[in-house]
Amino acid sequence: MLVREIMRERVASVGMDDKLETVREIFAQAPFHHLLVLEDEKLVGIVSDKDLYRALSPYLDSFAENQRDRDTLSRKVHQIMSREPVTVSPELGVRSAADLMLARGISCLPVLEQGQVVGILTWRDLLRAVLILQH
Repeated sequence: MLVREIMRERVASVGMDDKLETVREIFAQAPFHHLLVLEDEKLVGIVSDKDLYRALSPYLDSFAENQRDRDTLSRKVHQIMSREPVTVSPELGVRSAADLMLARGISCLPVLEQGQVVGILTWRDLLRAVLILQH
């Protein structure tokens, strides 16, 4: 089985200069946990929901919130994103992709073909494929 067969082709992306407030809104409305960071249609990084929550003040939306806490929403994506993400080809075997994710301790792999993003593979996609194969 190849990455192409189980990856998700629809990917969400943000720009390097987008505010964390925008990222927070996207994650609040969407059922995914990773955003690809693109600059001139080229992949330059990834930001996960975990990256976002580490960067935001834990006092946001609480009674203890102050201006300094709200200011964390104005930070930019490039300040918290993971740079030089590990990527794979859609022709890579799923087992190799899983091995790579485990070895690197990452939960998603952007899928590139000729330098262009064509999809994303997450640990959930891998788990779904295992379950399908078991039936």
